[in-house]
Amino acid sequence: MRRLVSGLAAVTAVAALTACGPASTPAAAPMASYLVFYAGGRQDDARAAVSRAGGDAVGGDARLGYLLAEGGGDAFVDALGDDPAVVGVSTDRAIGYASSTGASWRGFPSGRTAAAPPASAASVNGGSVNAASANGGSVNAATVNAGSVNAVSSSAGDSRGAFPDGPSIATGEASGEPLASRQWDMRMIGADKAHAKTNGSRKVLVGIIDTGVDGTHPDIAPNFDRALSRNFVTDRPKDGNGDTLDGPCEVSGCKDPVDRDDDGHGTHVASTIGSPINGIGIAGVAPGVRLVNIRAGQDSGYFFLKASLDALTYAGDIGVDVVNMSYYVDPWLFNCAHNKADSKKEQLEQRAIITGMQRALDYARKKGVTLVSALGNGATDLGRPKVDRDSPGYPRGDEKVRKIDNSCLNVPAESKGVISVSAVGPSGRKAIYSDYGTEQADLSAPGGDTLDGKGTSAVRGILAAAPESALRAAGKLDGSGKPKSAEIVRSCAKGACSYYQYLEGTSMAAPHATGVAALLVSRFGKPGKGGVGLDPATTERLLYRTARQKACPSPRAYVYKVYGETETQTCEGDAAKNGFYGHGIVDALKAATVEK
Repeated sequence: MRRLVSGLAAVTAVAALTACGPASTPAAAPMASYLVFYAGGRQDDARAAVSRAGGDAVGGDARLGYLLAEGGGDAFVDALGDDPAVVGVSTDRAIGYASSTGASWRGFPSGRTAAAPPASAASVNGGSVNAASANGGSVNAATVNAGSVNAVSSSAGDSRGAFPDGPSIATGEASGEPLASRQWDMRMIGADKAHAKTNGSRKVLVGIIDTGVDGTHPDIAPNFDRALSRNFVTDRPKDGNGDTLDGPCEVSGCKDPVDRDDDGHGTHVASTIGSPINGIGIAGVAPGVRLVNIRAGQDSGYFFLKASLDALTYAGDIGVDVVNMSYYVDPWLFNCAHNKADSKKEQLEQRAIITGMQRALDYARKKGVTLVSALGNGATDLGRPKVDRDSPGYPRGDEKVRKIDNSCLNVPAESKGVISVSAVGPSGRKAIYSDYGTEQADLSAPGGDTLDGKGTSAVRGILAAAPESALRAAGKLDGSGKPKSAEIVRSCAKGACSYYQYLEGTSMAAPHATGVAALLVSRFGKPGKGGVGLDPATTERLLYRTARQKACPSPRAYVYKVYGETETQTCEGDAAKNGFYGHGIVDALKAATVEK
């Protein structure tokens, strides 16, 4: 989010000056860990290349074709890059970002998000935005007591009247869960009606590759599979520059339990997919499936490449049926294998990310895992990217401006075999922040859009479960546990209180598609590892077949009006497949009734 709507200059490059001084013998570069990806069948050659470059191979994964090596600095990487057996090299460090505290899209000046004009921003692919209410700064927090909902104040009035097509997506009285009336997203995709046909099978495993899942949340715990859940990351209090990264470790060894989520992003995703029907709060798209936390993200939201690889291979090995990936995996928003603007080391890193993730995705898919990803929140036509101002995003402050083209990939959204999902708001229009593209958008689903209507309103976001501990740490609850703003909802049904939050983003859209995929696997899967299984190609075909086709807007150059400015995004394609909605908006009811 560096390009301004008004077209102001983007970034001023500042050259670093080096002071002159007496010549001295350079100190040996400190040792670091690297993932060294090698060409097919050339493991021994790559091991020899590591040795010649002055490093040591200390591990690796032959399934994905990489060595874990220790070596000294840029010279080590450059030497490896000259060897024909090596196809990519990446530092084994935190890369990528997904956050529930302020995702950005490029249409606003830095520091503003689609959800709330004054919010701080971080560059996120597929991340989420806190759906804040802008009603002169005054909002009433909502508490639900035994199913009774207190109204939320916002500049747009109540949730039904606020939406441009409110009557069409919120007809009739809500029934079922105490917060069902707030789930416009579930009504849009027919999930509420689908539940009369099927809730999904307990034999279906859905993996959430994210920041973690609060497995103790009352609206997740009944479906949470703690035994199968894994945490592939270790918290890092500080980054390589000594700045705060994850903050103080909460547990000995800095490895959080598998039922903890200190960010809230993964919990929201899991809840949308599979919160049970239990009279406590909300119901997910597939309330009868099992949820497996396969954590690959740090508390801070950054991701390790190796953790993502480990998460995908683990999902394949244990028989997970569908995984949701609402994040991107790299310090590069776009990965360019041969960009002249990048150094040799940077090119090797991007090649490693493209190659390594594709190998891991292929491994999981061959094992029967359907792969679903958020498309991204950059408001960008991914088929015509021109400038990347957000990379490399780690360490913070290392971003540079570089020209890019369609050969540069957003990973995993543009990786092969992945179903990528754009976001729509409550009116059904493509959300203002959502990325798009005829090649890239496979499906669309509700992701929320606080600007989709008059003024802004929190209830235009997606409501799902939130960890109480994360909300308290973020200062979103008062001392008594009462929410401080309309973006947080407390439900005190059945004698105990639980918390939910409104978020928006393609991170929120993807789990709707994941949930629908889980319903399809539940209906058509055959006995297999983990419970049941359905070939990912079949699941993908049925997802597209059951989606509700939606044509491009007319005119195709759609003009969003925001804060007195405009943003134009152009949709290409026909109703059957276009850049805004892909094959259409996912439909849970059709998935629950379609014949194979």
